[in-house]
Amino acid sequence: MSDEVIGLRDALATFDEVWSPRIATRVNDYDVRIAKFEGEHVWHVHEDTDEFFLVIDGEITIGLREDGAERSVNLPQGSVFVVPKGVEHKPSAVKRASVLLFEPSGTLSVGDRHEDVPDHVDATVGHQLTR
Repeated sequence: MSDEVIGLRDALATFDEVWSPRIATRVNDYDVRIAKFEGEHVWHVHEDTDEFFLVIDGEITIGLREDGAERSVNLPQGSVFVVPKGVEHKPSAVKRASVLLFEPSGTLSVGDRHEDVPDHVDATVGHQLTR
């Protein structure tokens, strides 16, 4: 993308929408996306790629369905977690949280397979960050 410094807090202040990631920059063929989470996303799966989460502010929970069982992981501010490819998952946040995501460019925010997408979830490959 560019060789400029990107302040994450400033970048997050440029939008209010939840579940609508912005592409902050790129690393090789990967997007570094920032997003605001509040409420629930949808159960979905990325068949061919892992998904990296870093909680910048707030706290999130990621529901996971694997090996016939369901579990949740809680990520407080400053935590990272990787959902392995092929694992069905559903992020959520009780209160608004800010999250950095790292995934291949062109990856759809609702995965390759997903539930019906509600109006509050943006099915996107990421929006360009406006500064």
